Amino acid sequence: MATFLYKLGRLAFRRRHFVALIWVALLTLAGVGAASAPAAGSTSFSIPGTEAQKAFDLLDQRFPGSSSDGATARVVFRAPAGEKISDTLNKATVEKTVKKLADGSEVTSVADPFKTRAVSQDGTVAYASVRYDVSGMELKDSSRDALEAAGHDAQKAGLTVEIGGDALQAGAEPGAAGEVVGLAIAAVVLVITLGSLVAAGLPLLTAIIGVGIGVSTITVLAKALDLGDTTSTLALMIGLAVGIDYALFIVSRYRGELAEGRDREEAVGRAAGTAGSAVVFAGLTVVIALAGLSVVGVPMLTKMGLAAAGTVVVSVLIALTMIPALLGYAGKRVRAAGEKRRGRRGTAATPGAPAKPGLGERWASFVVRRPAAVLLLGVVGLGAVALPASQLELGLPDDGSQPTSTTQRRAYDLLSDGFGPGFNGPLMIVVDAKDSADPKAAATTVTDGIKGLKDVASVSPAMFNPAGDTATITVVPSSKPSSVRTEDLVHAIRSEGTEVKADTDARVLVTGTTAMNIDFSQKLNDALVPYLALVVGLAFLLLIAVFRSVLVPLKAALGFLLSVLAALGAVVAVFQWGWLGGLLGVEQTGPIMSMMPIFMVGVVFGLAMDYEVFLVTRMREAYVHGETPGQAVVTGFRHSARVVGAAAIIMMSVFGGFITSSESMIKMIGFGLAIAVFFDAFVVRMAIVPAVLALLGKRAWWLPRWLDRALPNVDVEGEGLRTAADADADGRGGQGDGDRELVRA
Repeated sequence: MATFLYKLGRLAFRRRHFVALIWVALLTLAGVGAASAPAAGSTSFSIPGTEAQKAFDLLDQRFPGSSSDGATARVVFRAPAGEKISDTLNKATVEKTVKKLADGSEVTSVADPFKTRAVSQDGTVAYASVRYDVSGMELKDSSRDALEAAGHDAQKAGLTVEIGGDALQAGAEPGAAGEVVGLAIAAVVLVITLGSLVAAGLPLLTAIIGVGIGVSTITVLAKALDLGDTTSTLALMIGLAVGIDYALFIVSRYRGELAEGRDREEAVGRAAGTAGSAVVFAGLTVVIALAGLSVVGVPMLTKMGLAAAGTVVVSVLIALTMIPALLGYAGKRVRAAGEKRRGRRGTAATPGAPAKPGLGERWASFVVRRPAAVLLLGVVGLGAVALPASQLELGLPDDGSQPTSTTQRRAYDLLSDGFGPGFNGPLMIVVDAKDSADPKAAATTVTDGIKGLKDVASVSPAMFNPAGDTATITVVPSSKPSSVRTEDLVHAIRSEGTEVKADTDARVLVTGTTAMNIDFSQKLNDALVPYLALVVGLAFLLLIAVFRSVLVPLKAALGFLLSVLAALGAVVAVFQWGWLGGLLGVEQTGPIMSMMPIFMVGVVFGLAMDYEVFLVTRMREAYVHGETPGQAVVTGFRHSARVVGAAAIIMMSVFGGFITSSESMIKMIGFGLAIAVFFDAFVVRMAIVPAVLALLGKRAWWLPRWLDRALPNVDVEGEGLRTAADADADGRGGQGDGDRELVRA
C-alpha cells in the first residue's frame, strides 16, 4: 500500500496539470448536471416488514385513487373569547374560507367542519381538512399561497386561524450562515496549525471540490433514486469534515519530510505513502460504517449512508491525488514562515540540538507517568455524561416538535386543547376481511373490542372500500402521540387483533403516523446490535491488519462505545431535557429522533477510527524502530497530537455550524457529531488511549504468530519505503538513484 501510494503521489506531483484538470472537469460536469437536473419529487418514507407499512400497502391496493401520499393541511379555527365557532358570523367566516380552499387547482377535497362534526365539545375550536393530489414537496407555491391567504382572510374577520399538516413544509434549510462560520473557524485553525496561508488553503480547497462533486452528483440522482434534502446535507456535513482532515494530514506530513531535507517530489511521495496510507484505512472505516447502515433495512437510511460514503470516497481520492498536485504548484510556500527563516540561516537541521517539548509531548509524558489516574478520570467522566442516555426516548418529529413561533405548532396546540392530546396522533385500524365470512360483523367485533381498551378517547365507525372486503377505523388515543401510554395502546390493539383473527379470519393492522413511529423505533432498536456487530467486527479485523495487534483494536472499539454513549447522553440532556437548550437554539424539547442513535454510531465510529489510525500508527512506527512502549507513546504524540487536535477542532467546527439549521434533525445530528468528536478525540484518543497503552506496555502490540503469518502486510507506516531507501543509501549513496529504485519498488 505505502509503495503504491508513494508512486501515485510522485506521479500526481509530476503530472500536476493533468490531475488538476481532471478534478476541475469532474467538478464542472457535476455542477452542470446538478443545475440542469429535474427537481426532486417527494421523498418516500417506508419501513419494509413492519405492520404499519403493510397496512399502508394494503390501503393502496384496496382503496385505489385515495392519494394516500398526497399533501394534507388542517386549517384550525378558534372563536374569539366568549364566543362559539357556530355563532352566525363565525360560522359564515368558516364556510367562506372552506369555499376558498376548495377552489385550488391541486385540491382534491375540503371537509367542512360543520358537516363532518369537526368541532370541539366546548364549541370554540373547529378544523377543516384539506387534501391535495400531490405531495408536500411537489405542491406549487401558488397552492401554499392560496392556503395562507384563506387563513389570513379569516383572521381579518376576527377568528384565530392556524395551519398544520405537511402542505406548508418546504425543503430543509441547513443554515448556510452556520456552515460559513464553521468553515471560517476551520480556516483559522489551519492557519494557526500550519503557519502558512498557502498550506491552510489547500485542505479547504480540496474539501470544497470534493463536496461539490459529491453533493452535485447526489442532486443529479435525487429524482431517479428518491433522495431527499437531508441526504445531501449530511453528505455535505461529513464530506467537508473528512475532506479537510485527510488533506491536513498529508500536507502536514509533507512539511515534515521537507524539514528533514528531502526534495519536493520525494517529500510528496513519502507523505502520500505514509500519511496517505493512514488516510486510505481511516476513510475505509468511515465508508464501512456508513455503508453498513443498509443492514438496518430502512431505505431512507440506506440512501443517506451510501450517499455520504460516496462523498467520503471522493474526499479520499482527492486527498491522494489532488493534494500532491497542488503541492507541486505551491512549492515550499507550504512551510511556515519561521521554518523558512531557519532554513535560510542554515539551522533547519542542527544535529543534537534539543527541541523544546510541545504541549502534546508534555501531556503524553504526564499520561505515561500517571496512566491509572488518567484512565480512571476519563472513564468516570464520560460515564457520568453518558448517564442521561439511559432515559433515551425515541420518536419522529411532528408539528408538536416545531418551534412555538410556527403556525404548524400553534395549530397542533389548538387541536390538543380543543379535542384532546391524542387527537394529533390518531391510529388507523385496517381490517382485512377478505377471507372472513361476514366482513361487517368482523369490523363490528374489532370496533367493540377497541372501545373496551384503556386510553381510548374515541372510535369512529368502520368505513368500507367499494369491494366491501376492507374497512378502516380511526382511533383517537387519550394521551399524546409520543407517550408510553399511546405505545401501549398500539400493542394492545394488535393483541386484540390476534384474537379477532382467530374468531373471524379477519386480519387487523394498526397504522398511521404514530404507529409508524413506534414501528420505526422498534426496527432501529432491533437492528442496532447486528449493525454494531457488523461494523465494529469488520473495522476490528481491518485494524488488526493495520496495527498488527489484538489489544489495540479492542481498546479502540471499547473507547468508541464509551464516547458514543457520552455523546448520546449529551443529546438527551439538551434536546430531550432542555439543558442549555436556549443557548443552542432548541425551542422545543421532545423525544430524540429514532434514527439518531444508529446514525451517530455509524458516523462517529468511522471518525473515531480516523484519529485512532493517525495517532497510533505513529506510536507503532516508533515502537517497531526500537523505542520502549512508553517512549513510543510520547513520540507518537510529538508527531501527531498537534495535527490530530487541529483536525478534531475542524470537524467540531464544521459539524457545529449545522446547529444553526432550522431543520430539527440536522440541528440534532450536527450537535451530536460535534460533541462526539470532542469526547472521542480529546478524552478517548488523547487521554484514555495513551493511558491504556502505557499500562499494557509491550502486551499492547502482541499478536499470535499464526495470525501474524495469515494477515497481509499493509505497511501503513511506510516501512517498505524506508527499507528501500536505506538499502539504496548503503549501496549507492546517491539520492537520484534511490528515487529510481523506489519507483521500481
